[in-house]
Amino acid sequence: MKKTLISAAFLVACSSNVHAFSQETHKRIVIDAVNYMQQHPSTTQYAALASYAQQNNMTITQLGELLGQAAYDVDDFEDTFFCGAITGSCVQAPVWGAAESIVKYTSYWHFQNHTQGADQHGNDFGGYNYQKLTVWGTVDNLAATWLKGDYLDDGKGGETGWFNADSSKYNSYGVTEAHYRIDSQSSYSMYDDFEEMPFQPIDNLGQYWYQSYLQSGNPQILGFVFHTTDLLQPHHTWTTSDLNHSSWESWVNEYYDQENLNDPALVTQAMTTFAALDTQSTDVRPLLTQGGAFSYAQGGIVLNSEDHYDRLDTAKQVVPHAIAMVVHLLNHAMVAR
Repeated sequence: MKKTLISAAFLVACSSNVHAFSQETHKRIVIDAVNYMQQHPSTTQYAALASYAQQNNMTITQLGELLGQAAYDVDDFEDTFFCGAITGSCVQAPVWGAAESIVKYTSYWHFQNHTQGADQHGNDFGGYNYQKLTVWGTVDNLAATWLKGDYLDDGKGGETGWFNADSSKYNSYGVTEAHYRIDSQSSYSMYDDFEEMPFQPIDNLGQYWYQSYLQSGNPQILGFVFHTTDLLQPHHTWTTSDLNHSSWESWVNEYYDQENLNDPALVTQAMTTFAALDTQSTDVRPLLTQGGAFSYAQGGIVLNSEDHYDRLDTAKQVVPHAIAMVVHLLNHAMVAR
């Protein structure tokens, strides 16, 4: 079978973590956004945020921790299964990543490709689509080889492997993709071969969870929205799982405090980069796309350079902008709720 023929080089190439910002960095960004609001109550909706914390029987510190943990948790969602083209066996992560903290397949919803225009769903920017990559590396190529012909789990009675083999675990097309299909259209034929799948972009993920927050008022659900700080990670707007993706993530996590990447003065500057959301609108995607456009314009060098100072120059821009984006989202969330 095809998957037993993949070389050892593939396993080595994919043995590093290919998250965008690491989960811990996602959490820190959100906590720092809450802290920034506390330190700047006159220019943010901090009073409303503090009231929201009190309504949920939490201190502001506890709320920041909860929101940050929820942003962290999105990488652990068990909502996306790919099934073997022959075996029909459906899994949420590659076997070669089980012991290496490789992200689950859910991470393919966490991109917004600024190297391309509108996608076949009708989104202004699409998500990860191997066929549409303009920059890529070994991990991208070998993942497409490993998963060639594999299909997105569409539940019992849907697509199957040979001889109707089917071990469906979760209707990823009917639930996950449907959630992230906001204002766009899909057909299952788009998802029956991994190497051709046009994944929905991360701004649609953020919009789905933001709508869910407005309906429920649940702070954990609001925290899920903040995983969209992936948009300030250049690999997720240039769109590749490779090209120093994992080493950049590790570098940001390692130097977050040492290099003062969350400098409040830089966050204040970054706040002015974003056009604040219309308080009469519940669509947060315009703000999210602004964040993606910024990282795409400013951060391309980290795909090709591992130099500390190249990385520091980029991080001093994208991390404060990630924090500022969360502040803008929190400001809007406190007014819109």
